[in-house]
Amino acid sequence: MIMKKLFRVALPLIASLFLFSGIASAHVTVKPNVSAPGAWETYTIKIPVEKEIPTTKVTLKIPNGVELEQYQPAVGWKVTAKKDSAGKVTDITWEATSEGILPGQFQQFNFVAKNPDKEGSAAWDAYQYYKDGSIVEWTGNEKSQTPHSITQIASVQGNMPAATDNHSHDQATTDKATSESDETNNTPLILSIVAAVLSITALIIAITKKKK
Repeated sequence: MIMKKLFRVALPLIASLFLFSGIASAHVTVKPNVSAPGAWETYTIKIPVEKEIPTTKVTLKIPNGVELEQYQPAVGWKVTAKKDSAGKVTDITWEATSEGILPGQFQQFNFVAKNPDKEGSAAWDAYQYYKDGSIVEWTGNEKSQTPHSITQIASVQGNMPAATDNHSHDQATTDKATSESDETNNTPLILSIVAAVLSITALIIAITKKKK
């Protein structure tokens, strides 16, 4: 009887921890992770909903050295671009004209930007607005709970064999960078879940021995 009661308590807790793991990894991201210096790149921002209320607005800061050239219209969204005194876009905002992004959904927006001519990294700070007025600021480093997305501006062609297809190599590099980034972001959370499961198991064993 005691074991059954303990499992009734432990199993939902373990399940909720894994559910939290899935939710916590759903960050606002900008892809691709790697792009060439000076390239006119088509970027995609992906916005998942992590709360039980809709997301109604998203603002993306354009990194220094990156020049936004065009954006793709999206049905149900008003797009505005803020410019500095020199006429360069400093941030772009997508605001819902209807219900927005509902819980359990995500939305993607595409835009074209010109990369800096020099190698380096572009950090994409994003601000996610919910219907209740709350804001999630995706502006932290890769180890934070709300990290900003980063695109490495790097020349990859120089390391390719002559017969290698450029597109395939770029895609492979992007996939590798994405995998490494996801592993870095999820490692602390996975360790926490494992620790919680081990603690629950130890508690069950201790109580069982005590009853004997």
